[in-house]
Amino acid sequence: MHTIRHMTQFNRWNAALLCCVTAALSPSFASAQSVGLPAPRLLTTMPMGGAAGSKFEMTIGGDFLDGVKTLAFSDARIVAAPKLTAEGKPEANKFVVTIDAACPPGIYDARVMTRLGLSSSRAFSVGTLPEVVRTSPNTTTATAMELKVNSICNATVASRNVDHYVFEASRGQRVLVDCAAKGIDSKLIPVVIVADAAGNDLLVERRGGALDFSVPADGRYMIKVHELTFQGGPAYFYRLILRELKESESIVRHPTTSTVNSFSWPPQGLANANALKEQEPNNTGAEAQKISLPCDITGAFAPAADVDLFEFEAKKGEEWWVEVGSDRFGLPTDPAIIVQHVTGSGADEKVTDVAELSDIASPVKVSSNGYAYDGPPYNAGSSDILGKLTIAQDGRHRLKLTDLFGGTRNEPRNVYRLVIRKAEPDFALVAWALHMELRNGDRNALSKPIALRAGATMALEVVALRRDGFDGEIDLTMEGLPKGVRAAGLKIPAGKSRGIMLVSADADAAEAFASAKFVGRAKIAGAEATRPCRLASMAWPVADAWSEVPWPRLLADVPVSVTGAEPAPLTITPAKPEPIVAAPGAKVTIPLTLARRGEFNGGKMSVKFFGVGFEQAPAAEIPLTADKAEVVLDLAALKTPPGEYTIALYGGAVTKYRYAPEAVAAAEAARSNAEKSVSQVEQELKKLTEAVKSAPPVKKAEVDLACKAMEAKRKVVVAALAAASEQVKRASAAAEPKGIVDIVVSEPILVRIQPAEAK
Repeated sequence: MHTIRHMTQFNRWNAALLCCVTAALSPSFASAQSVGLPAPRLLTTMPMGGAAGSKFEMTIGGDFLDGVKTLAFSDARIVAAPKLTAEGKPEANKFVVTIDAACPPGIYDARVMTRLGLSSSRAFSVGTLPEVVRTSPNTTTATAMELKVNSICNATVASRNVDHYVFEASRGQRVLVDCAAKGIDSKLIPVVIVADAAGNDLLVERRGGALDFSVPADGRYMIKVHELTFQGGPAYFYRLILRELKESESIVRHPTTSTVNSFSWPPQGLANANALKEQEPNNTGAEAQKISLPCDITGAFAPAADVDLFEFEAKKGEEWWVEVGSDRFGLPTDPAIIVQHVTGSGADEKVTDVAELSDIASPVKVSSNGYAYDGPPYNAGSSDILGKLTIAQDGRHRLKLTDLFGGTRNEPRNVYRLVIRKAEPDFALVAWALHMELRNGDRNALSKPIALRAGATMALEVVALRRDGFDGEIDLTMEGLPKGVRAAGLKIPAGKSRGIMLVSADADAAEAFASAKFVGRAKIAGAEATRPCRLASMAWPVADAWSEVPWPRLLADVPVSVTGAEPAPLTITPAKPEPIVAAPGAKVTIPLTLARRGEFNGGKMSVKFFGVGFEQAPAAEIPLTADKAEVVLDLAALKTPPGEYTIALYGGAVTKYRYAPEAVAAAEAARSNAEKSVSQVEQELKKLTEAVKSAPPVKKAEVDLACKAMEAKRKVVVAALAAASEQVKRASAAAEPKGIVDIVVSEPILVRIQPAEAK
C-alpha cells in the first residue's frame, strides 16, 4: 500500500510539474515587432461560444499572454474562473466559462487581463442550441464525427485536410448547414459540402454561404468542411451549425461581428421594422412601384441584375436626403441610385437624369494600401449611399436602385433598406488607435488594445460621419475609466471630421481594467445630442499587409486597462498643470518635463501637434537625453483665434526595449530548483538501486517497484531541468535590448489665447 500511495503522489506531482513547465514556456518573443511595443493579443479560444445557461471549459492562446489572471467578456452575464489543477492551482490558459440563461444570443467580445494589461478581443458567440467540441481527428469518411440536427460543433481545420461529419435525417426534412468563420474572427474561408453516406457530393457552397438541404430520403448524410485553399491551423477555426428549418421559415445565419463602416448605421431614431416593402416586378418604368415621400422601404437585390424602380411626385425646391443601407449590414453589395424626372407616358415618355448617388466617402483619408502607409488602416466609408436630392422642377420622378456587384448572382439574402427623409442633421462616431506611418518600412496592421503602461498616453483617432448637413463641433468624452487613468478629448471642430481622444495612465497607476463609456456631444437645433463612439480594431495582427489582407472590425465595447508591471519608456507632461496664457499673434513657449525610463536610439525626437488651431504648426524637436524641454509656437503664423485649447505632442522614438527582464531571474531560479530536484532524485535512486541488491526475497519485489518509480521520476525531473534551461535561454534572449519604434504622445497641454485688448 505504501508503494501504491507513493506512485499516486508521484503521478500528481508529475502532472503538476509538467503543467508548470508548459506555463513557463508559453510566453514567447518569437513574434517580436520592429514597430510597436508588445501588446497582449488573444487570438484563439476553444470553444468559440456556448449556449445560454451552459457551463464549459475554454482553452485560450495568443501573443504576449504571460501572467494571465482574468478572462473577461463584454457582457457581465458571461463569467469565467480559472480551471484548477488537482492541487488547486490555476491551470495555464484554461478557464471554466458560465453563461447566464438570460444572456441573449449574439456576438460578444472575450479578452484576458495579462501582465501587460488587457488583451485584444476575440469574438465569442452565445446561442440557444447544444454545443460540442471536436476532440478527435475526423479527416476521413471512416472517422467522421457524429452530429445531431439542432446542434453546433466547434472545431479547427488542419492544413491540407477535410473535416467529415455525419448526421441522421428523414425524408422531407429541411436542414440548414451553416459554417461560421470570418464573422467570428476566423481566417478560414470555408468550403462546405453536403454528401451522401458514401461521401458523394450533393450540395457545395464555396462563397461562405449556408446550405439549405432538403433531405431526399431517410438515412445518414455527410458534411465536409475545408479551407478554400486548404490552409489550416489554430487560426482556422469554425462553428458548424446544423439546424432544422420549417418549410416556410426564412434562413437566419449565425451572428457575425460588425464591419468598421457599420458604425454609421442605423440613422438615429430609425425604426427596427418598417411598413413598406419592395414589390416585384418593378424593373421597368411601366412597373415602377409608386411611393410617396418621406419613405422607408425594405427590398432585395434579387434576382440577378435586379433593377428596382420607384416613382414619386415632388415639387421644385424640395430637398430630400436619401440613404441606403446594405454594405453596412456586412453584405457584399454596392448600391447605386439614379434619379430621373419623368414626363409623358408610353411612347411619349421622356426621362431626364437629375441626380446620381453612390458611395459614402470616408470622412478622412485612409491608407492607400491597407496598412499605415499614408493614413490609418481603417475605412469609415462605405459603398452604401447617403446624399442630398434637390428637386429642380415639379412633377413625377423615378428612382432607379441597383447593385453594381449583382449582375450575375441570384442572392435573395442581399437585402437593402432605402430611406428618403427631410433633413435630420446628426452624426455617428468611430475611433481607433493611432497607427504609425512608415512609408518605406513597417507593413504591420496590428490590433492595438487600450492597454496602457503606467505613465503612457495613447491617442485614438476619432472620425465623424456627418448626416443631413450637420456641421457643428463635437466634444469628445470618455468616462468609467479604471483608477489611475484619465481621458481628454480634443474636439472635432465645426465642419471637420477628425478629432483625437487622449487616454493617459498615471505614473504610479496600479493594474486595473474597465469597460469605458465613450461618447460625442453636440448641439443640434439648439438641443444637446449625445452619440456613442464605437471602437475599431484589427481582428488579427498582420505582419505584412502585402501578403495578407487586414481584417478590421468593431468591438462590442470600449475596454481600457493599465498595468504597473512595465512602465512607459517616456512620459512627456507640461511643466505646469495650469493653462499657458498667451496673447493673439504671440510666440508661445511650452515648457515640458520628460520622465525617461529607458534608453533611446538617437538624441532627439521630432514631434507634431494635435489640437484644433495647432495641427499646421511645423514639427519641433525635443531631446531624449534631458529631463526638461520646450517647444515654441508662433500664433501669428498659425492665425489661431482667441479661446481655450487642448493640444498634445506626438512623434516616434526608437527605444531599447527589454521584454520581461524579471523573467530571467525567475527562469534561473526555476532552473536552480530543477537542478536540486535532479540531484535529490539521483541520490534517492542510487540508494534504492543499492537496496535492491541487498533486499531479502520477501521485500525485493516492493523495493524493485519503488526503484522503477524513482527511475520514472528521474526522467521527469531531467526533462523539467532541460525545459527550465531552455526557458532561461528564451527569457534571456527576450530580455536582450531590442530597438523598437513606437508612438510617443504627450499628456494634454492647455493653452489659453486671450482676446486682444480693446484700444
